[in-house]
Amino acid sequence: MSQEFTEKEMAPLASIEEWEDDLLVRYPDPADKDKSKEEYRNYVDSDRVATVREFYRLNHTYQTYDFVKEKEAEFLKFDKKEMSLWDAVDFLNTLVDDSDPDTDLDQMQHLLQTSEAIRQDGHPDWFVLTGFMHDMGKVLCLFGEPQWAVVGDTFPVGCQHSDKIVYPEFFEANPDSKNKEYNTKYGVYEPNCGLDKVKMSWGHDEYIYQMMKNYLPEEGLYMLRYHSFYPQHKEHAYDHLMNKHDHEMFKWVDKFNPYDLYSKVPVAPDAKALRPYYEDLVAKYLPSTLKF
Repeated sequence: MSQEFTEKEMAPLASIEEWEDDLLVRYPDPADKDKSKEEYRNYVDSDRVATVREFYRLNHTYQTYDFVKEKEAEFLKFDKKEMSLWDAVDFLNTLVDDSDPDTDLDQMQHLLQTSEAIRQDGHPDWFVLTGFMHDMGKVLCLFGEPQWAVVGDTFPVGCQHSDKIVYPEFFEANPDSKNKEYNTKYGVYEPNCGLDKVKMSWGHDEYIYQMMKNYLPEEGLYMLRYHSFYPQHKEHAYDHLMNKHDHEMFKWVDKFNPYDLYSKVPVAPDAKALRPYYEDLVAKYLPSTLKF
């Protein structure tokens, strides 16, 4: 399957971080239950809603079962670039722009905010590394992928789209919604088959999971693979595909979720001072170079 995308389709958001800003409105920190959504991000609601809606219109239209298989074949060969993790962080930092009204932190600092919050709470070092790595898959944007194929709430493809997914009305334009093989409750899957047998919409979660699957414990891999699967860990929309093991592992996804959503603050971590700790941590678990 080959598709051509217009400039609008390539960049419906001002920044890929705008999706995460929208998450804070939809899923505010329970600890800040009295905080108004305006305090999370200072966007004019009409503009924010319009750009996020356009993002999900594209995402829900084009994320088909065949599209996912095509992207897996294209990117999971990991033949685009080979570099050290630190070179990869520098590469990822080229995504930084000044469209976020609350922070001008680069990607390295955002990753450090997540991982340092995890470390300060005394979690195992592999958990800290998982936090540091969780958004590394956004390098897909630098390989020419449109935003809607990099970020966004993820969901299973190859079966009926849940009405718990954000903006479910946009699935009307998705060809799979008219395909009898894919538009039933279970689609191509069996009841409680387990998520390892389920294809998820394509994006940075699956990409970084596949990159890290030989290096991190299973708990960390679940965090990487499903940290954007909000229809399940916030809405429990896909219990019918999950097995007992998935539910046990999702306890770790739930542990990770607050660090991902609520650790972003305007104070920059001291990356220079923290670098030696992370160099040792990376060397403990990862090879000297990674293939992207």
